[in-house]
Amino acid sequence: MPADHDHDHDHDHDHDHDHDHDHAATVRRYWACAEARDWDGFATTLSPDVVYRVPQTREVVHGLEAYVRFNREFPGDWHLTVDRVLVDDDGAMSRTSFTVGDETMTGLCLFRMAADGRIADIEDWWPEPYERPASRAHLTDLED
Repeated sequence: MPADHDHDHDHDHDHDHDHDHDHAATVRRYWACAEARDWDGFATTLSPDVVYRVPQTREVVHGLEAYVRFNREFPGDWHLTVDRVLVDDDGAMSRTSFTVGDETMTGLCLFRMAADGRIADIEDWWPEPYERPASRAHLTDLED
């Protein structure tokens, strides 16, 4: 299970804890540069052979130049905030709030890092809200 970067790590495991912090810093820089439209800074967080996937739509973007272009030309006046970053030995996961106009969506990204600490793979998920199934209504409450 990934460790929340804001909490102490389990020191019984034999791995490089500083590397975890680097993953979190890289992911936070990736998002900060995206929000600032700093595409040169954004590119420095990425491996030259980065692969971006959206499993829900089956989209894939291969390579640094194509992926920077994908973000630079993404339609709409979008903005994002980072809600949380979790890390493990291989990479990180982030939860973001992504706003376009009056709509805010939650984005979940899984990042696998290259040996040099840059982002090698991104898996991007966009969960959609749905109604609670009636069959379990007696087992749960609903939040406001």
